Amino acid sequence: MAASGGISLDRLRADGQRFMEEISREHYLAASGLKETAELQPIYARYRHVMDAESLAMVLERFKGTKPDSADHRSARMLLEWQAEAQSARELAPLDEREIEWESSAMIALPDGSRLQFEEASIEIGNTHDRARRLAIEAARATLVEAELAPLKREHLQRERDITERLDLASDYNSGWELLSGVPLLQLRSQCEQFLKDTADMWRESYRDFVPRVLGISPDEATRADAIALLRGREFDAFFPGGEMEAQVHRQVREMGIDPTAHGRIRLDTGDRPGKRSRAFCAPVRVPEEVYLVLRPHGGQTDWNTLLHELGHALHFAYMRDDQPFESLWLGDNSVTESYAMLFDHLMQQRGWLTRYTELDDANATRFLRAAGFEELQFLRRYCAKLIYETHLYGGDVSWDSLPDLYVELLTSATSFKYSRADAFVDVDLRYYSARYLRAWQQQSLLAETLTERFNEDWWRNPRAGPWVVEQLFGEAQRELAHEIAERVSGKPLSFAPLVRKIESLLG
Repeated sequence: MAASGGISLDRLRADGQRFMEEISREHYLAASGLKETAELQPIYARYRHVMDAESLAMVLERFKGTKPDSADHRSARMLLEWQAEAQSARELAPLDEREIEWESSAMIALPDGSRLQFEEASIEIGNTHDRARRLAIEAARATLVEAELAPLKREHLQRERDITERLDLASDYNSGWELLSGVPLLQLRSQCEQFLKDTADMWRESYRDFVPRVLGISPDEATRADAIALLRGREFDAFFPGGEMEAQVHRQVREMGIDPTAHGRIRLDTGDRPGKRSRAFCAPVRVPEEVYLVLRPHGGQTDWNTLLHELGHALHFAYMRDDQPFESLWLGDNSVTESYAMLFDHLMQQRGWLTRYTELDDANATRFLRAAGFEELQFLRRYCAKLIYETHLYGGDVSWDSLPDLYVELLTSATSFKYSRADAFVDVDLRYYSARYLRAWQQQSLLAETLTERFNEDWWRNPRAGPWVVEQLFGEAQRELAHEIAERVSGKPLSFAPLVRKIESLLG
C-alpha cells in the first residue's frame, strides 16, 4: 500500500531498517570513543526518501485507514511515531553532531588550575571522598554547562517541539505524543503526583537517616553532587570486585538457561578509553545479529548494576525473533526494553542473588539492601518530578525563561537534594523517555512477581525461567505496549503499588 506516486510500505521498511542500522552504528562508534564525532548528516541525506513528506503522508494515510486495535493499526502507529520523530531528527542532525562533539571534547577548568574531561565529571564526583573537591567540580561543571551546553540543548528542545507541532497531528505536542506512543501521559503524570504524596513521609525519614550517616553532612545542605556521591555506594565496593563482574553475571545468566552472549551476537566493550561516554549504553547495530554493550568503568557496585541493566537490553535485542517486521524490531514502546533492563539490574535487590554471585555475606547484604531501597526511592521520586517538569516544558504553559526555576523547585522538592538551574535543559529525556523509564519500573515489578510465582523466588537461577523469558518476552521484540505485556503475563495493570511494597521491604 502506498500513497499515489509515493514510497511503498515494503520499501519503507527495508530502507528504514538500513537507515536505522547506519545511524545506530555511527552513534555507537562516536559514543564509545572509537570515532571523534558522529557524522549523521550524510546518513540522513542518503535516506531522505525514508522520512520525506511522501513517506509521512503514506504512513498517516495508513494509520487513519486501519481499524483501531487491529495489527495493521498498531503497525501504522509505530511507523507514524517513527516518522514524526524522524522529521525532527533529520532537521536537528547538525545540532546533534555539535552536542556529541561538545560532550566528547569539553574540558572543565577547576579552581586549582587542573582540568577534567566533561565526561569524567560524574565519575570523579561519585568517587571522591573530599566534599570540597566534589562541590568544586560540580560548580565548575554547572558553569560550563550553563554557558555552552545548555544553550544547545534549549535550542534542540525548542525546535523539536515546534517541528513536531507543525506536523499538525494533534492540538499540541503532549496530545500528539499520546496519540503516537499509545501511552496515557496524563494518567501517568497523575500516578507520579500520587506517588510523590504517598512516599513523602518514607522519603523524609530515609533521607534524614542516610545523608548524615553516610556523608557526614546536614540533610539541609546536600546538593546534586552529594547525591551522586551518596548513591555511588563506595562503602560496598569491596564486595563487588571488578575482575569478577563479567564472569559472575554471565554465570548467573547461564544458570537461568540463557546464553549471555546470545551465541556471539552480543559484543561487550567494557574497557576504559578516551572519548568514551561515562554513561553506559546498548547499541543494537543489526537486530538481532549485532548488538554492542558499552560500559566505561566507574568502580564497585555501580558497574555491576550498570552491566546487568545493559545486558538486559542486549539480551532483548539479540533474542528478538527475526521473522517480525522492521517496526517491531526497531521501533515501538521503549518502556518494554527498559523493563527488561531493569528486570536484570533489580536482581541486585535480591538477597539470594547477592550472596550467591557477589562477596556480600548475609549481614552486609542486609545493609546493602537497605541502601538499595533508599536509592530506588530516590530515583523514582526524581523521575516522577522530571516527568511532571517535562509536561510543562513540552506543554508550553511555562515560558522557556521560567523553566529553570520550575526545574529547581520540582526536583529539589521531590529529592531534597539542591539542584542547579544550569541543568534545566540538559537533564531532560527527549520525547518523554522519562515516561518510558517510569512505565518500565512499573512493568519490571510485575514481571518479577510473575517469575517468582512461576519459578520460585530464585527464578534467576532456574534453568526453566530463561527459556520462558526468551519466548514470552524477548522474542516478541517491541510488538506490544508495556501495559499490554503486563496484562498478558500477569493479568494486572501497571501501577506504582508493587514498587512501594518492595521499597518498604528493603528499607525495613
